[in-house]
Amino acid sequence: MEAIFPLAKLVPWSDAAEVASAVVLGMGFGFVLEKGGLGNAQVLAGQWFGYNFAVLRVMFTAIVVAMLGLFGLHYLGVVNLELVYINGTYLWPQLVGGLIFGVGFGVGQHCPGTAVVGCATGNFDAMSYVGGFLAGAALFAFAQPLFNEFYESSNHGRWLLSEAFGLPIGIVVFAVTVMAVGAFAATHVLDRKLGQTRGAP
Repeated sequence: MEAIFPLAKLVPWSDAAEVASAVVLGMGFGFVLEKGGLGNAQVLAGQWFGYNFAVLRVMFTAIVVAMLGLFGLHYLGVVNLELVYINGTYLWPQLVGGLIFGVGFGVGQHCPGTAVVGCATGNFDAMSYVGGFLAGAALFAFAQPLFNEFYESSNHGRWLLSEAFGLPIGIVVFAVTVMAVGAFAATHVLDRKLGQTRGAP
């Protein structure tokens, strides 16, 4: 096991410390999700039906806070971006996987993270979702050799948005921040227009 956050590259960590930090961070993440109401399928469904935009706001907030913190520390010389682990980009397989994920999210009104949080609170819908998720993962593991060529296609390696669009990192950070602020403003307007807040956390 190897921790993927930059601090672990700079300061020696034992295996036990890495596991303990992962458990603490995971529990903290789950607690925040539950307090934000994202363990509730009705709240998640509200994103699709237009009566609750908590998912969009929480996810955009997380993205912007992490992005500004990471790139801010990078520009201050505190964090070396080269030490930050980023999953490789396999463009077409990940687009197809994202589509499948989105359909599953729309049908089950959970993603893997919120489903686990729902399980922790005794939600049987979430438990069935996790069961289906595990069954699907097992099926994928057995079936992968049948489409492995596609699975490993369009590999771009460590690919940032700034590289994909040929833009300076600062411009991309600014654009994503503007998108988030615009999304917050638009959803608040929709909340007032629709006058529906059922299921709001």
